Amino acid sequence: MPTYETLPRFTADLDRLTPEQRRRFRRAVTAFVHDLRTERGRFRAGLRVKGVRSAPGVFELTWNGNGRATWQYGPALLPGVQHVIWRRIGTHDILTGP
Repeated sequence: MPTYETLPRFTADLDRLTPEQRRRFRRAVTAFVHDLRTERGRFRAGLRVKGVRSAPGVFELTWNGNGRATWQYGPALLPGVQHVIWRRIGTHDILTGP
């Protein structure tokens, strides 16, 4: 199971999401975690994971049409286990300052 942390801005963004947006994000994260564990860095096409051009090392996970979450890999906290740092969550607008 990958480890993770959230930046304060992610937590504030998450609090502003509607209950339906949070539910859809949790569903996407379930698939995201499964792919991290089993696909060795490859994600299923439906998750639409890609790099953020303006921020090297930062990735975007698209969920629910206009739903976006940005994240990056962090130093492993446990040997051999990937660590994810969640940065922002919301709509496409979060990409103006990932």
